[in-house]
Parts: sequence; C-alpha cells; structure tokens
Amino acid sequence: MLPLAGMRMSSNHLFFFDTTLRDGEQSPGCSMTTQEKLTMAHALEDLGVDIIEAGFAMASEGDFAAIATITQAIRKPRIASLARAKKEDIEMAARSVQFADRARIHVFLASSDLHLEYKLKISRQEALDQAAESVRLARSLVDDVEFSPEDATRSNRDYLVEMVRVAVEAGATTINMPDTVGYSTPDEYGQMFAEVRARVPAVDEQGIILSSHCHDDLGLAVANSLAAVENGARQVECTINGIGERAGNAALEEIAAALFVRGDRYGISTNIKLENLYPASQVLGQIITFKPSPNKAIVGDNAFAHESGIHQHGMLANPLCYEIMTPALVGVAKTNLVLGKHSGRAALRHRLEHLGFALTRDELQHIYYSFVALADRKKNIYDQDLIGLLPDQIRERRHEPVSAEQN
Repeated sequence: MLPLAGMRMSSNHLFFFDTTLRDGEQSPGCSMTTQEKLTMAHALEDLGVDIIEAGFAMASEGDFAAIATITQAIRKPRIASLARAKKEDIEMAARSVQFADRARIHVFLASSDLHLEYKLKISRQEALDQAAESVRLARSLVDDVEFSPEDATRSNRDYLVEMVRVAVEAGATTINMPDTVGYSTPDEYGQMFAEVRARVPAVDEQGIILSSHCHDDLGLAVANSLAAVENGARQVECTINGIGERAGNAALEEIAAALFVRGDRYGISTNIKLENLYPASQVLGQIITFKPSPNKAIVGDNAFAHESGIHQHGMLANPLCYEIMTPALVGVAKTNLVLGKHSGRAALRHRLEHLGFALTRDELQHIYYSFVALADRKKNIYDQDLIGLLPDQIRERRHEPVSAEQN
C-alpha cells in the first residue's frame, strides 16, 4: 500500500475512494447491518482501495457503530466519516474514527445557488464562512480533511473557485468536486477540474488532491470520472457495482478496468487488485437485495458470455477477437460460450467435444440443423439437450469428457 500521509503522490497515481458503505448504502434495497458492512469492508481492503468511506456518523447510532467497528478491524485503507458543515456532525465524525490508524473527516456543504437558496437558506458569504469554520474545526481533530462543495457542477464557477480556495486555506487536504445529480458531461466536468487547478494555484503548490464523485443519472458517471482524471483529479469516488442514490454512482470496477485496459491513454497507476473485482462484486450482491444486471460491464453474468456464432467462432480462434481483457484479469473463472439460436457450428462442435463426442463434418452438419430447430423452441439449451440430439451410434463412441480444469 502506498503511503497516504498528506496524500502527496506522483502525478500519475490515482487513489480509489470507495463509498459503497455510505453513498452506496443510501440506495433503496442496499441497507446493511454493522456485520455486513464489516464483511464488505474486508472485501474492499482485499481489493486494494485506498480510502473507505465507512458511513455518516451523525445519521444514526447504527452508522456510528459501524464506522467505529470498521476502524478497529480494517488497517490498510484510510477510513473516512462523512459530516455536514456543522460542529456537532464534525465532532461526531471525529469520535467515530478515533481508533483508525489513518482517519479522515469528509465535510460537505452546498455551493450551488439552488441549494443555498432553497435547501440551506443562507447567502453565498455565509456558506463561505461556514465552509472555512468547518474545515478548520475538522483539521483540528484529524490531519486529513476532505471538503466537498455539493452540487459543484451546477454552481457558479467563480463562486465554486472561491469556495475551493477558502477550504484549502482552512486546511483541507483533499477537494472533491461532485456531480451530485449526474448533470454534467465529460467535457464540462473535465474542464471544471482544469479551471480550478489553474485558478487556485495552492492546489498544485501544496499537493492538494482533487477528487471526482459522479452520479449516473445520464449514464455518464464513469465517463465523467475519467474526464476528471485526464484533467488532474487524483482521487475517484465510486462504489462496487455502481450502487448509490437514484441511478447510482460511478462503478469502481469500470473505472479500474478502463484505466488498465487503456493504460496507453491514461498512464495511471492504482493500488486496485483487478483479480478481486468480481469477488468483491459477488460479496456485495450477497449482502444487498440484488446483484448487478447481467449486461453490467466487467462483473455482470454476461460480461464474458458469447452467443453469436460469429463471435463464438472468433473467440475459439483467438479470444482477443471479441474480448478486450481476459476473464481472469478481473477474477471471473472463464469465458462462457452460450449455446442458443444465434450459435454456429464451431461453438456446437466445441461444446460436444468437451462432453466427449467427436463428430465428423457430416455428423455435425446433421446435428446442427436439429440443434437450431431446438434452440428456436427453447431459450436455454443444456448439455443433456445436446446429448439427446445425438443418434445412438455417436453416443456409443463417447470418450472421456474434457474436465472443467482443462476447459
């Protein structure tokens, strides 16, 4: 694990801030008990995340207890506790992480005029004063303070820059600029990071980490996060399986895989152990009330499944034809060639050989027509269905099937 003291790091290293246990848990159906949060925290530690946002201490006694429990069991990642820009929230957050080896308080305060007027009912100046006072208080309690101007992407840019400047001067070590409602587009979001870096020199001069936090209301959370990285963000806030408020957060597994597969473009190093992505996803799916959609990138059941005959033929010839990463890279056991009405002869022959049946070309042709007719009537084709299509003389010459380990 790379050191996090002061969070200063080479310009090509990216920190992963996982908020599955806080923002992710706020998603309907994703509530977790303290023990479930601890189980998930261990999976996140194994995955190599740098910061775990363990909860919102002021939200409930249960959240406070979960944060405190995690701080005593998890040692490698930094543990963060969320707090509104209020004295009682910040002090409660500090108590919740008092046993952490590396503690962080994450303070947030709205910066958009919409939130200031209708939600908080305070002026811009009052918000600036509150931000400064809150960050100073948090910094007096812990060495590592993150500040988030909530709804940053819908904030007046000059005012956003001023709030960032105030927070840095008050002692914030990380500045997160969230796309709270998933409103931004990649070019806009990236430009915001570039502008803040240019207009607040102290960010680069003092080694302040800029962070992204994107929601997926327009399906752009991961794209926006990567745009932020391209423009100087060196922390991304995300969740396993992309769970979170409304349409969810940026999916950790998608960002991590994109940075690896397209290392030629990003040139970014991380501490994420890619082979633990799928196991972490499975742990979360067992804890909450739902698993990822089958077509979910990286960790969905169909992420490495192929039914099309053209794709299956290409996969058998060379997996790189239709897969940009190996299943093993992200912890998936193997590629799945699904037999269905779109499958071709190559996939059928492959499956029958693994069942122990070597067919001649003419035999395969005959069986293939029977197979297609069956697939038109039946959604799921099982091994016993295939064997049932074979005439007795072929079944009688069956050889030893290929084992799963050889597959």
